[in-house]
Amino acid sequence: MKMADIRKLTTEDLNKRLEENKKELFNLKFSASTGNLEKPHRIKELRHEVAKIKTVIRERELSEVKEAN
Repeated sequence: MKMADIRKLTTEDLNKRLEENKKELFNLKFSASTGNLEKPHRIKELRHEVAKIKTVIRERELSEVKEAN
């Protein structure tokens, strides 16, 4: 998912997507450790997507604090 698409989502949607990605990432890591992983590149994609989502959430938090002051 591209940053432009992530920025269009609401904060609630971002939090939902973040939780889903973390669960999927956990399951993929578990599958990788047992040797049953079909798409190993998916782990890297999910890690990057989680980082992008966290970045946007943090930017929004900082802009809210800045506006409050």
